Amino acid sequence: LPVKKKPRTFYNAEQLEELEKMFQEDHYPDSEKRREIAAVVGVAPQRILVWFQNRRAKWRKLQKLSIKGNKKYPASSA
Repeated sequence: LPVKKKPRTFYNAEQLEELEKMFQEDHYPDSEKRREIAAVVGVAPQRILVWFQNRRAKWRKLQKLSIKGNKKYPASSA
């Protein structure tokens, strides 16, 4: 039996703004905090869990790229 995937959740600008604000405060919200965020944003706590997982992956990728960029173009000491 094929596993049914959940339909993709689309977030509007206000929801994304709220999620990004929460991400800046805490990259790893606990289940209680996720429930609070879900109530504010208006989606299921499971969707919040997945959003934070994806956002952390994006954050790590950006961190890696910025570190690589700094090594590639070292700051000149003048």
